[in-house]
Amino acid sequence: MDVKTTGQIDVTRVERVGAHSHIRGLGLDDVLDARAKSDGMVGQLAARKAAGVILRLIKAGKISGRGVLLAGQPSTGKTAIAMGMAQALGEETPFTMMAASEIFSLEMSKTEALTQAFRRSIGVRIKEEAEIIEGEVIDVQIERPASGAGAKSGRISLKTTDMEAEYDLGQKFIDALVKEKVQSGDVITIDKASGKITKLGRSFTRAHDFDAMGAATRFVQCPAGELQKRKEVVHTVSLHEIDVINSRTQGFLALFAGDTGEIKPEVREQIDLKVSEWRAEGKADIVPGVLFIDEVHMLDIECFSFLNRALESELAPILILATNRGITTIRGTNYKSPHGLPIDLLDRLLIIPTSPYAKKEIREILAIRCEEEDVDVADDAKVLLTAIGEQTSLRYAIHLITVAHLVAQKRKAAEVSVDDVKRAYELFIDVKRSTEFLRQHQAEYVFSAAGDDEEEDEDDEEEEQQAGKGGAMRDA
Repeated sequence: MDVKTTGQIDVTRVERVGAHSHIRGLGLDDVLDARAKSDGMVGQLAARKAAGVILRLIKAGKISGRGVLLAGQPSTGKTAIAMGMAQALGEETPFTMMAASEIFSLEMSKTEALTQAFRRSIGVRIKEEAEIIEGEVIDVQIERPASGAGAKSGRISLKTTDMEAEYDLGQKFIDALVKEKVQSGDVITIDKASGKITKLGRSFTRAHDFDAMGAATRFVQCPAGELQKRKEVVHTVSLHEIDVINSRTQGFLALFAGDTGEIKPEVREQIDLKVSEWRAEGKADIVPGVLFIDEVHMLDIECFSFLNRALESELAPILILATNRGITTIRGTNYKSPHGLPIDLLDRLLIIPTSPYAKKEIREILAIRCEEEDVDVADDAKVLLTAIGEQTSLRYAIHLITVAHLVAQKRKAAEVSVDDVKRAYELFIDVKRSTEFLRQHQAEYVFSAAGDDEEEDEDDEEEEQQAGKGGAMRDA
Protein backbone atom coordinates (compact mmCIF):
# COMPACT_ATOMS: atom_id res chain seq x y z
CA MET A 1 0.00 0.00 0.00
CA ASP A 2 1.44 3.34 -1.04
CA VAL A 3 1.15 6.09 1.49
CA LYS A 4 1.13 9.57 0.02
CA THR A 5 2.68 12.28 2.15
CA THR A 6 2.01 15.94 1.62
CA GLY A 7 4.93 18.31 2.07
CA GLN A 8 4.57 21.24 4.39
CA ILE A 9 5.37 24.67 2.98
CA ASP A 10 6.62 27.31 5.42
CA VAL A 11 4.97 30.59 4.63
CA THR A 12 7.07 33.50 5.84
CA ARG A 13 5.55 36.93 6.16
CA VAL A 14 7.63 39.35 4.14
CA GLU A 15 7.91 42.86 5.56
CA ARG A 16 9.81 45.65 3.90
CA VAL A 17 12.59 46.98 6.10
CA GLY A 18 12.95 50.70 5.56
CA ALA A 19 15.60 53.15 6.69
CA HIS A 20 13.47 54.21 9.67
CA SER A 21 11.20 51.19 10.14
CA HIS A 22 12.70 50.63 13.60
CA ILE A 23 11.38 53.96 14.91
CA ARG A 24 8.40 53.53 17.28
CA GLY A 25 8.33 57.00 18.90
CA LEU A 26 10.53 59.67 20.44
CA GLY A 27 11.56 57.57 23.45
CA LEU A 28 10.47 60.09 26.12
CA ASP A 29 9.17 59.52 29.64
CA ASP A 30 6.19 61.26 31.27
CA VAL A 31 8.17 64.43 32.08
CA LEU A 32 9.56 64.63 28.52
CA ASP A 33 13.06 63.51 29.47
CA ALA A 34 14.65 61.51 26.66
CA ARG A 35 15.77 57.99 27.50
CA ALA A 36 19.22 57.02 26.25
CA LYS A 37 17.73 54.17 24.20
CA SER A 38 14.01 53.75 23.69
CA ASP A 39 11.45 53.32 20.87
CA GLY A 40 14.27 52.76 18.40
CA MET A 41 15.78 56.18 19.18
CA VAL A 42 19.36 56.54 20.42
CA GLY A 43 21.15 59.73 21.51
CA GLN A 44 20.10 63.28 20.48
CA LEU A 45 18.63 63.76 23.97
CA ALA A 46 18.21 67.55 23.76
CA ALA A 47 16.71 67.46 20.26
CA ARG A 48 14.25 64.71 21.22
CA LYS A 49 13.17 66.59 24.34
CA ALA A 50 12.57 69.74 22.28
CA ALA A 51 10.56 67.69 19.78
CA GLY A 52 8.58 66.23 22.71
CA VAL A 53 7.62 69.73 23.89
CA ILE A 54 6.35 70.55 20.39
CA LEU A 55 4.52 67.22 20.34
CA ARG A 56 2.71 67.93 23.60
CA LEU A 57 1.62 71.36 22.35
CA ILE A 58 0.31 69.75 19.15
CA LYS A 59 -1.74 67.19 21.11
CA ALA A 60 -3.13 69.92 23.35
CA GLY A 61 -4.18 71.92 20.28
CA LYS A 62 -2.30 74.97 21.56
CA ILE A 63 0.03 75.37 18.61
CA SER A 64 -0.71 75.83 14.93
CA GLY A 65 0.77 77.91 12.18
CA ARG A 66 4.19 77.53 13.74
CA GLY A 67 7.40 76.30 12.18
CA VAL A 68 10.21 74.08 13.45
CA LEU A 69 13.58 73.57 11.73
CA LEU A 70 15.64 70.44 12.36
CA ALA A 71 19.18 71.48 11.43
CA GLY A 72 22.30 69.36 11.60
CA GLN A 73 24.95 67.46 9.69
CA PRO A 74 24.04 64.44 7.56
CA SER A 75 23.33 61.21 9.49
CA THR A 76 22.39 62.94 12.73
CA GLY A 77 18.81 61.66 13.01
CA LYS A 78 16.73 64.57 11.69
CA THR A 79 14.32 62.42 9.69
CA ALA A 80 14.26 59.84 12.50
CA ILE A 81 13.04 62.52 14.94
CA ALA A 82 10.30 63.54 12.49
CA MET A 83 9.28 59.88 12.08
CA GLY A 84 9.23 59.50 15.86
CA MET A 85 6.88 62.46 16.13
CA ALA A 86 4.60 60.92 13.50
CA GLN A 87 4.50 57.61 15.40
CA ALA A 88 3.80 59.36 18.72
CA LEU A 89 0.98 61.48 17.29
CA GLY A 90 -1.01 58.42 16.20
CA GLU A 91 -3.48 58.03 13.37
CA GLU A 92 -5.94 60.71 14.52
CA THR A 93 -3.54 63.59 13.81
CA PRO A 94 -2.75 64.13 10.10
CA PHE A 95 0.96 63.85 9.29
CA THR A 96 2.14 64.63 5.75
CA MET A 97 5.74 63.87 4.76
CA MET A 98 7.34 65.05 1.56
CA ALA A 99 10.71 65.95 0.05
CA ALA A 100 11.20 69.51 -1.20
CA SER A 101 12.23 68.29 -4.66
CA GLU A 102 8.75 66.74 -5.13
CA ILE A 103 7.34 70.24 -5.60
CA PHE A 104 9.17 70.64 -8.92
CA SER A 105 8.26 67.21 -10.36
CA LEU A 106 4.47 67.47 -10.04
CA GLU A 107 2.26 68.45 -12.97
CA MET A 108 0.97 71.54 -11.21
CA SER A 109 2.28 74.88 -10.01
CA LYS A 110 4.60 75.02 -7.01
CA THR A 111 2.15 77.01 -4.91
CA GLU A 112 -0.69 74.59 -5.71
CA ALA A 113 1.47 71.62 -4.67
CA LEU A 114 2.32 73.34 -1.37
CA THR A 115 -1.33 74.32 -0.83
CA GLN A 116 -2.44 70.71 -1.27
CA ALA A 117 0.29 69.56 1.13
CA PHE A 118 -0.89 72.12 3.71
CA ARG A 119 -4.52 71.06 3.43
CA ARG A 120 -3.57 67.36 3.66
CA SER A 121 -2.12 68.26 7.05
CA ILE A 122 -5.32 69.85 8.40
CA GLY A 123 -7.89 67.41 9.73
CA VAL A 124 -11.61 68.01 10.19
CA ARG A 125 -13.20 65.92 12.94
CA ILE A 126 -16.85 65.65 11.91
CA LYS A 127 -19.40 64.58 14.53
CA GLU A 128 -22.60 62.82 13.52
CA GLU A 129 -25.40 61.19 15.48
CA ALA A 130 -26.46 57.77 14.26
CA GLU A 131 -29.27 55.47 15.38
CA ILE A 132 -27.91 52.07 16.28
CA ILE A 133 -29.08 48.80 17.80
CA GLU A 134 -26.58 47.36 20.27
CA GLY A 135 -26.96 44.13 22.19
CA GLU A 136 -25.96 40.53 22.77
CA VAL A 137 -27.21 37.95 20.27
CA ILE A 138 -29.45 35.33 21.89
CA ASP A 139 -30.49 33.46 18.78
CA VAL A 140 -30.30 33.77 14.97
CA GLN A 141 -32.79 31.96 12.73
CA ILE A 142 -32.37 32.06 8.95
CA GLU A 143 -35.00 30.44 6.74
CA ARG A 144 -34.09 29.40 3.20
CA PRO A 145 -36.63 28.42 0.50
CA ALA A 146 -36.86 24.66 -0.07
CA SER A 147 -36.31 25.14 -3.80
CA GLY A 148 -33.05 27.03 -3.13
CA ALA A 149 -34.24 30.01 -5.16
CA GLY A 150 -35.76 33.16 -3.78
CA ALA A 151 -35.09 35.58 -0.97
CA LYS A 152 -34.05 34.44 2.48
CA SER A 153 -35.81 35.54 5.65
CA GLY A 154 -35.01 35.25 9.30
CA ARG A 155 -35.13 36.59 12.83
CA ILE A 156 -32.57 37.71 15.37
CA SER A 157 -33.05 37.97 19.14
CA LEU A 158 -30.99 40.60 20.99
CA LYS A 159 -30.80 41.55 24.64
CA THR A 160 -29.22 44.04 27.02
CA THR A 161 -29.07 43.91 30.79
CA ASP A 162 -32.45 45.70 30.89
CA MET A 163 -34.50 44.37 27.97
CA GLU A 164 -34.84 41.80 25.20
CA ALA A 165 -36.32 42.07 21.69
CA GLU A 166 -36.71 40.18 18.43
CA TYR A 167 -36.26 41.66 14.93
CA ASP A 168 -37.20 40.42 11.49
CA LEU A 169 -34.33 40.25 9.01
CA GLY A 170 -34.27 41.01 5.30
CA GLN A 171 -31.88 39.74 2.64
CA LYS A 172 -29.41 42.62 3.20
CA PHE A 173 -29.11 42.03 6.94
CA ILE A 174 -28.83 38.27 6.50
CA ASP A 175 -25.93 38.69 4.08
CA ALA A 176 -24.22 41.05 6.55
CA LEU A 177 -24.68 38.56 9.41
CA VAL A 178 -23.21 35.74 7.35
CA LYS A 179 -20.28 37.90 6.27
CA GLU A 180 -19.45 38.86 9.88
CA LYS A 181 -20.03 35.24 11.05
CA VAL A 182 -22.36 36.39 13.82
CA GLN A 183 -23.49 33.67 16.19
CA SER A 184 -25.21 33.31 19.53
CA GLY A 185 -23.23 35.02 22.30
CA ASP A 186 -21.71 37.77 20.14
CA VAL A 187 -22.16 41.44 21.07
CA ILE A 188 -22.95 43.44 17.94
CA THR A 189 -24.00 46.90 16.81
CA ILE A 190 -26.29 47.54 13.82
CA ASP A 191 -26.38 50.93 12.09
CA LYS A 192 -30.03 51.44 11.17
CA ALA A 193 -29.26 53.92 8.37
CA SER A 194 -26.59 51.95 6.50
CA GLY A 195 -27.29 48.42 7.74
CA LYS A 196 -23.66 47.94 8.72
CA ILE A 197 -23.10 45.26 11.36
CA THR A 198 -20.05 45.46 13.63
CA LYS A 199 -19.03 42.62 15.92
CA LEU A 200 -17.63 44.02 19.19
CA GLY A 201 -16.68 40.65 20.67
CA ARG A 202 -18.04 37.73 22.74
CA SER A 203 -20.09 38.21 25.84
CA PHE A 204 -18.43 37.42 29.18
CA THR A 205 -21.31 35.03 29.88
CA ARG A 206 -19.81 32.77 27.18
CA ALA A 207 -16.32 32.79 28.68
CA HIS A 208 -16.64 29.12 29.66
CA ASP A 209 -16.72 28.28 25.93
CA PHE A 210 -13.17 29.63 25.53
CA ASP A 211 -11.68 26.22 24.65
CA ALA A 212 -13.81 26.11 21.51
CA MET A 213 -12.56 29.51 20.32
CA GLY A 214 -9.33 31.11 19.23
CA ALA A 215 -6.92 32.59 21.72
CA ALA A 216 -7.46 36.06 20.21
CA THR A 217 -11.17 36.11 21.07
CA ARG A 218 -12.18 39.39 22.70
CA PHE A 219 -14.69 39.37 25.55
CA VAL A 220 -16.92 42.36 26.31
CA GLN A 221 -19.70 43.17 28.76
CA CYS A 222 -23.32 42.81 27.78
CA PRO A 223 -24.62 46.34 26.91
CA ALA A 224 -26.84 48.14 29.40
CA GLY A 225 -29.94 50.25 28.81
CA GLU A 226 -32.14 50.33 25.71
CA LEU A 227 -31.42 48.27 22.63
CA GLN A 228 -32.01 51.21 20.30
CA LYS A 229 -29.94 54.28 21.09
CA ARG A 230 -28.40 57.32 19.49
CA LYS A 231 -24.62 57.31 19.35
CA GLU A 232 -22.19 60.01 18.29
CA VAL A 233 -19.97 58.87 15.42
CA VAL A 234 -16.76 60.80 14.72
CA HIS A 235 -15.03 60.83 11.31
CA THR A 236 -11.68 62.52 10.71
CA VAL A 237 -10.91 63.62 7.16
CA SER A 238 -8.41 66.10 5.76
CA LEU A 239 -9.34 69.37 4.09
CA HIS A 240 -7.66 68.15 0.90
CA GLU A 241 -9.96 65.11 0.77
CA ILE A 242 -12.99 67.38 1.06
CA ASP A 243 -11.52 69.61 -1.68
CA VAL A 244 -11.07 66.67 -4.07
CA ILE A 245 -14.53 65.23 -3.42
CA ASN A 246 -16.19 68.57 -4.14
CA SER A 247 -14.05 69.57 -7.14
CA ARG A 248 -14.28 66.40 -9.26
CA THR A 249 -17.26 64.85 -10.99
CA GLN A 250 -16.20 61.35 -9.88
CA GLY A 251 -16.23 62.60 -6.28
CA PHE A 252 -14.76 60.19 -3.74
CA LEU A 253 -13.24 57.96 -6.42
CA ALA A 254 -10.90 60.79 -7.42
CA LEU A 255 -8.98 60.20 -4.19
CA PHE A 256 -8.04 56.70 -5.36
CA ALA A 257 -7.16 57.82 -8.88
CA GLY A 258 -4.41 60.06 -7.48
CA ASP A 259 -4.68 62.57 -10.36
CA THR A 260 -6.35 65.37 -8.42
CA GLY A 261 -4.98 68.20 -10.57
CA GLU A 262 -5.25 71.83 -9.57
CA ILE A 263 -8.24 72.84 -7.46
CA LYS A 264 -9.91 76.21 -7.96
CA PRO A 265 -9.62 78.74 -5.11
CA GLU A 266 -13.39 79.28 -5.23
CA VAL A 267 -13.97 75.62 -4.25
CA ARG A 268 -11.62 75.95 -1.29
CA GLU A 269 -13.29 79.19 -0.15
CA GLN A 270 -16.72 77.53 -0.15
CA ILE A 271 -15.35 74.55 1.79
CA ASP A 272 -13.68 76.81 4.34
CA LEU A 273 -16.98 78.66 4.85
CA LYS A 274 -18.85 75.36 5.28
CA VAL A 275 -16.29 74.07 7.78
CA SER A 276 -16.57 77.36 9.71
CA GLU A 277 -20.37 76.87 9.87
CA TRP A 278 -19.89 73.31 11.17
CA ARG A 279 -17.50 74.59 13.84
CA ALA A 280 -19.98 77.28 14.92
CA GLU A 281 -22.77 74.67 15.15
CA GLY A 282 -20.53 72.25 17.09
CA LYS A 283 -20.64 69.63 14.33
CA ALA A 284 -16.92 69.70 13.54
CA ASP A 285 -13.53 70.52 15.04
CA ILE A 286 -10.29 71.46 13.33
CA VAL A 287 -7.34 69.12 14.01
CA PRO A 288 -4.06 70.92 13.19
CA GLY A 289 -1.69 68.30 11.82
CA VAL A 290 1.96 68.28 10.83
CA LEU A 291 3.60 68.95 7.46
CA PHE A 292 7.18 67.67 7.31
CA ILE A 293 9.35 68.89 4.41
CA ASP A 294 12.71 67.18 4.18
CA GLU A 295 15.69 68.76 2.38
CA VAL A 296 13.93 72.13 2.58
CA HIS A 297 16.93 73.96 1.09
CA MET A 298 15.85 72.57 -2.30
CA LEU A 299 12.86 74.97 -2.34
CA ASP A 300 13.29 78.27 -4.17
CA ILE A 301 12.55 81.87 -3.12
CA GLU A 302 8.96 81.69 -4.47
CA CYS A 303 8.17 78.68 -2.29
CA PHE A 304 9.71 80.37 0.75
CA SER A 305 7.56 83.47 0.16
CA PHE A 306 4.48 81.23 -0.04
CA LEU A 307 5.42 79.49 3.24
CA ASN A 308 5.74 82.90 4.94
CA ARG A 309 2.20 83.81 3.95
CA ALA A 310 0.71 80.35 4.51
CA LEU A 311 1.96 80.18 8.12
CA GLU A 312 -0.12 83.29 8.91
CA SER A 313 -3.32 81.62 7.70
CA GLU A 314 -6.00 80.61 10.20
CA LEU A 315 -6.01 77.07 8.81
CA ALA A 316 -2.30 76.30 8.99
CA PRO A 317 -0.64 73.11 10.27
CA ILE A 318 2.57 72.78 12.25
CA LEU A 319 5.40 73.04 9.73
CA ILE A 320 8.51 70.93 10.41
CA LEU A 321 11.50 71.47 8.11
CA ALA A 322 14.79 69.59 7.93
CA THR A 323 18.08 70.53 6.29
CA ASN A 324 21.73 69.51 6.42
CA ARG A 325 23.13 72.65 4.78
CA GLY A 326 25.25 75.35 6.36
CA ILE A 327 25.57 78.86 4.94
CA THR A 328 24.61 78.40 1.30
CA THR A 329 22.89 80.15 -1.59
CA ILE A 330 19.12 80.58 -1.46
CA ARG A 331 17.79 78.79 -4.52
CA GLY A 332 16.51 81.27 -7.10
CA THR A 333 18.73 84.11 -5.83
CA ASN A 334 22.42 85.04 -5.63
CA TYR A 335 22.26 85.64 -1.88
CA LYS A 336 23.65 83.34 0.79
CA SER A 337 21.89 82.59 4.05
CA PRO A 338 22.12 80.11 6.96
CA HIS A 339 20.70 76.73 5.92
CA GLY A 340 19.76 78.16 2.52
CA LEU A 341 16.58 79.74 3.94
CA PRO A 342 15.65 83.45 3.84
CA ILE A 343 16.22 85.36 7.07
CA ASP A 344 12.55 86.38 7.40
CA LEU A 345 11.47 82.71 7.28
CA LEU A 346 14.22 81.64 9.70
CA ASP A 347 12.95 84.25 12.13
CA ARG A 348 9.57 82.46 12.24
CA LEU A 349 11.08 79.05 13.01
CA LEU A 350 12.07 77.34 16.23
CA ILE A 351 15.42 75.74 15.40
CA ILE A 352 16.26 72.33 16.91
CA PRO A 353 19.94 71.43 16.34
CA THR A 354 21.18 67.85 16.02
CA SER A 355 24.77 66.81 16.74
CA PRO A 356 26.92 63.91 15.45
CA TYR A 357 26.54 60.58 17.24
CA ALA A 358 29.17 59.36 19.68
CA LYS A 359 30.94 56.02 19.21
CA LYS A 360 28.74 54.27 21.81
CA GLU A 361 25.56 55.60 20.18
CA ILE A 362 26.69 54.44 16.73
CA ARG A 363 27.22 50.94 18.13
CA GLU A 364 23.73 50.90 19.66
CA ILE A 365 22.11 52.14 16.44
CA LEU A 366 23.90 49.45 14.44
CA ALA A 367 22.73 46.82 16.94
CA ILE A 368 19.12 48.01 16.52
CA ARG A 369 19.44 47.88 12.74
CA CYS A 370 20.90 44.35 12.88
CA GLU A 371 17.89 43.26 14.93
CA GLU A 372 15.47 45.07 12.58
CA GLU A 373 16.99 43.43 9.51
CA ASP A 374 17.15 40.04 11.29
CA VAL A 375 20.92 39.68 10.84
CA ASP A 376 23.12 37.92 13.41
CA VAL A 377 26.43 39.76 13.70
CA ALA A 378 29.39 38.65 15.79
CA ASP A 379 30.58 41.03 18.53
CA ASP A 380 33.94 41.69 16.89
CA ALA A 381 32.15 42.39 13.58
CA LYS A 382 29.94 44.95 15.38
CA VAL A 383 33.09 46.62 16.71
CA LEU A 384 34.45 46.85 13.15
CA LEU A 385 31.15 48.23 11.82
CA THR A 386 31.16 50.85 14.60
CA ALA A 387 34.68 51.92 13.64
CA ILE A 388 33.64 52.16 9.98
CA GLY A 389 30.60 54.24 10.93
CA GLU A 390 32.75 56.55 13.01
CA GLN A 391 35.38 57.06 10.28
CA THR A 392 33.05 57.25 7.25
CA SER A 393 29.33 57.73 7.94
CA LEU A 394 26.56 56.00 9.85
CA ARG A 395 24.53 55.42 6.69
CA TYR A 396 27.44 53.64 5.00
CA ALA A 397 27.89 51.34 8.00
CA ILE A 398 24.16 50.52 8.02
CA HIS A 399 24.32 49.67 4.29
CA LEU A 400 27.16 47.22 4.96
CA ILE A 401 24.97 45.13 7.32
CA THR A 402 22.85 43.63 4.52
CA VAL A 403 25.82 43.28 2.16
CA ALA A 404 27.89 41.48 4.81
CA HIS A 405 24.89 39.24 5.53
CA LEU A 406 24.73 38.22 1.85
CA VAL A 407 28.47 37.51 1.89
CA ALA A 408 27.97 35.31 4.97
CA GLN A 409 25.08 33.48 3.31
CA LYS A 410 27.29 32.73 0.32
CA ARG A 411 29.66 30.76 2.54
CA LYS A 412 26.61 29.26 4.33
CA ALA A 413 27.33 30.90 7.66
CA ALA A 414 24.59 31.78 10.14
CA GLU A 415 26.49 34.71 11.63
CA VAL A 416 28.28 37.67 10.04
CA SER A 417 31.99 37.68 10.90
CA VAL A 418 34.76 40.26 10.63
CA ASP A 419 35.89 38.80 7.31
CA ASP A 420 32.39 39.27 5.88
CA VAL A 421 32.38 42.94 6.88
CA LYS A 422 35.87 43.41 5.42
CA ARG A 423 34.76 41.80 2.16
CA ALA A 424 31.74 44.12 1.96
CA TYR A 425 34.00 47.09 2.78
CA GLU A 426 36.26 46.15 -0.14
CA LEU A 427 33.38 45.65 -2.59
CA PHE A 428 31.63 48.97 -1.91
CA ILE A 429 33.63 52.12 -1.24
CA ASP A 430 32.48 55.11 0.81
CA VAL A 431 32.43 58.79 -0.18
CA LYS A 432 35.91 59.58 1.19
CA ARG A 433 37.60 56.73 -0.72
CA SER A 434 35.67 57.59 -3.88
CA THR A 435 36.76 61.24 -3.63
CA GLU A 436 40.40 60.25 -3.10
CA PHE A 437 40.26 57.91 -6.09
CA LEU A 438 38.89 60.69 -8.30
CA ARG A 439 41.64 63.05 -7.22
CA GLN A 440 44.31 60.52 -8.13
CA HIS A 441 42.79 59.60 -11.52
CA GLN A 442 40.98 62.83 -12.47
CA ALA A 443 42.90 63.22 -15.75
CA GLU A 444 41.57 59.89 -16.98
CA TYR A 445 37.90 60.95 -16.68
CA VAL A 446 35.84 62.80 -19.29
CA PHE A 447 35.03 66.45 -18.55
CA SER A 448 37.23 66.59 -15.47
CA ALA A 449 36.74 70.01 -13.87
CA ALA A 450 39.43 69.75 -11.20
CA GLY A 451 42.12 71.28 -13.40
CA ASP A 452 39.79 74.07 -14.49
CA ASP A 453 38.97 74.83 -10.85
CA GLU A 454 42.66 75.15 -10.02
CA GLU A 455 43.18 77.56 -12.94
CA GLU A 456 40.16 79.60 -11.82
CA ASP A 457 41.56 79.76 -8.29
CA GLU A 458 44.91 81.01 -9.63
CA ASP A 459 43.14 83.67 -11.73
CA ASP A 460 41.14 84.78 -8.67
CA GLU A 461 44.34 85.08 -6.63
CA GLU A 462 45.99 87.20 -9.37
CA GLU A 463 42.94 89.49 -9.52
CA GLU A 464 42.97 89.89 -5.73
CA GLN A 465 46.68 90.75 -5.79
CA GLN A 466 46.18 93.32 -8.53
CA ALA A 467 43.25 94.82 -6.69
CA GLY A 468 45.39 95.05 -3.54
CA LYS A 469 48.16 96.85 -5.42
CA GLY A 470 45.66 99.27 -6.95
CA GLY A 471 44.24 100.05 -3.51
CA ALA A 472 47.72 100.64 -2.11
CA MET A 473 48.52 103.04 -4.99
CA ARG A 474 45.31 105.01 -4.30
CA ASP A 475 46.14 105.22 -0.61
CA ALA A 476 49.63 106.52 -1.47
